[in-house]
Amino acid sequence: MVNWTFTGSLPPLNDVEWQTEFENYKSSPEFIEIHNHFGLDDFKSIFWWEYIHRMFGRAIGLVFIFPFIFFLFRKNIPREMLPQFLTILGLGAFQALLGWFMVKSGLVDVPRVSHYRLSAHLTTAFITCGYIFWVLLNYLDFGNLTRQKHRNTKMILGLLVLLVTQIIFGGFVAGLRAGWVHNTWPLMDGSLIAQSVFALDPVWLNFLEGKSGVQFIHRTLGLIVLVLSFAVTWKSFHSNEKRIKAPTIMLGVAVLIQVVLGVLTLVLHVPISLAVVHQVFALVTLLSGVWLFHRSRFILE
Repeated sequence: MVNWTFTGSLPPLNDVEWQTEFENYKSSPEFIEIHNHFGLDDFKSIFWWEYIHRMFGRAIGLVFIFPFIFFLFRKNIPREMLPQFLTILGLGAFQALLGWFMVKSGLVDVPRVSHYRLSAHLTTAFITCGYIFWVLLNYLDFGNLTRQKHRNTKMILGLLVLLVTQIIFGGFVAGLRAGWVHNTWPLMDGSLIAQSVFALDPVWLNFLEGKSGVQFIHRTLGLIVLVLSFAVTWKSFHSNEKRIKAPTIMLGVAVLIQVVLGVLTLVLHVPISLAVVHQVFALVTLLSGVWLFHRSRFILE
């Protein structure tokens, strides 16, 4: 889909409309450089993926907005929490804008979207989900929460920041298709650090735009997150505070599973189904971190 409009939700309904949409696609860099062998049926197969994604995004917005207005008028939303719900609305709108901004980057002169914009779109989606979960936790126990930091709160916050950073680089890996290089683990094709990690000049550019450099950061951050999550788990179990034990276990297990999924995705040369599971479980891991951070900041009276 090379056109983006905020009105109209129907796909092409007849042969003429399909052919018109296909002719528009033929002007895109993706068709010219990669899919110039496509016929109309091939185009339909990729069109539907994009169409469903866009319509699902719109549906999410409607599912939030109408109940929000309904419960707002019924005064089921505490006045003190109204800014939090409006923040969710703002994040959703910003996510939609980033989606348009991302797609636009692949329609100019290169047959792919900018990996920076793709990562921004992905990360904002994760942050939005994490914030919705945070607001849910506040809402469920509204009026019964007292702010009280746990002694491990700063470490947990650091872990949460690392998780978000890891998600950003996961977007870089996807956007650059960096998962198709160095499909070995724990070494990068026999080396601790592959020589190609430093192929670009200046050096720092390798870790933002180089396939090897971005993959190196992503796989290294994964190990750091794993070690830090184990440290948080260890300290939590020795704190004798029951309120954080369940989310701590959840986070530790989630990180371990996520690392295993990441390694399998890499060594098996990125099968799409496994890559999707890896991405979904990244959200599970982030939500586990949000739950733990919330429990470390508040106690239930």
